[in-house]
Amino acid sequence: MQKRIAGKKVVITGASSGIGARIAWHVAEAGGVPILLARRREKLAEIANALTGESYVYACDIADVQAIQETFRIIIQEHGTIDALINNAGFGMFETVYDMDMKHFRAMFDVNVLGLIQCVKEVLPSMMERREGHIVHIASQAGKMATPKSAGYASTKHAVLGFTNALRMELKPHHVHVTAVNLGPVRTNFFDTADPQGTYQQSVERYMLDPDKVAERVVKHLFTSKREINMPGWMELGAKVYQLMPGVMEKVLGKQFARK
Repeated sequence: MQKRIAGKKVVITGASSGIGARIAWHVAEAGGVPILLARRREKLAEIANALTGESYVYACDIADVQAIQETFRIIIQEHGTIDALINNAGFGMFETVYDMDMKHFRAMFDVNVLGLIQCVKEVLPSMMERREGHIVHIASQAGKMATPKSAGYASTKHAVLGFTNALRMELKPHHVHVTAVNLGPVRTNFFDTADPQGTYQQSVERYMLDPDKVAERVVKHLFTSKREINMPGWMELGAKVYQLMPGVMEKVLGKQFARK
């Protein structure tokens, strides 16, 4: 793994906490060069200072298309090539469609989908020209199996998976790898926004993934042809069964689905 990653420049969005911060740590440990993006420059600098080797930070709001374009312009100007892009930035809000304000739907799509796509657009020309690179999208099991109060969030992740699958096929002739990472609930500050009352968080506490183990798995598969990383395995199995028998799953697990 270290031979694959050593010296590689890896852009990580949403790197100021949680999975993104742990991915940066594992990239650095493997000898790579993490390039950290998030809105909070001070937090990014704090994380970068704790890493081994080279690392760089850039403040960027992934909801702002012009900010993304300018940030990547500077990164490419200062570092030359970007070897990997890990689109980790994203957030969710758990409310019913009736209760959720349209501005919250738009905000999730701006970051989770449109911001992600814009970041991809910035790295594609160089990767396609060099015929190498890796794009990783931190998606969600919600993109395969939606539940009540997740209509907004799940629809963004459905969009991410559709985009990722098409992108993978488009880039295969150019030898650029594309990986989707589909996760169940992870023990991060995601739930501060998604579930401020803590109801859902309490109901899934025992199932929560460790962000460090997620990050380790992602970095382990950098610069390989891994199509998907699905965690936890039992939830991925449930998603497959759901695709085959959605009505049965909704009837059997209806109460569990509604715990938000």
